[in-house]
Amino acid sequence: MTTERLNWIKSSYSGSGGSCIEWAPSHASATGVVPVRDSKRPTGPVLLVSTNAFAGLVTLARSTDL
Repeated sequence: MTTERLNWIKSSYSGSGGSCIEWAPSHASATGVVPVRDSKRPTGPVLLVSTNAFAGLVTLARSTDL
């Protein structure tokens, strides 16, 4: 999968801190696969998860004091 052309969106939970993730919602809605990457390493590895798995990650992040 080529990720250069994806429309990456920074997580609203990233804030101004150094821990930032980005995801590509348009790709997720078209394919059911959510690409996730570290915004500090845009050419680094991309994690691909199902929409259900991504929803679980969001639920976990919201329920945990990170």
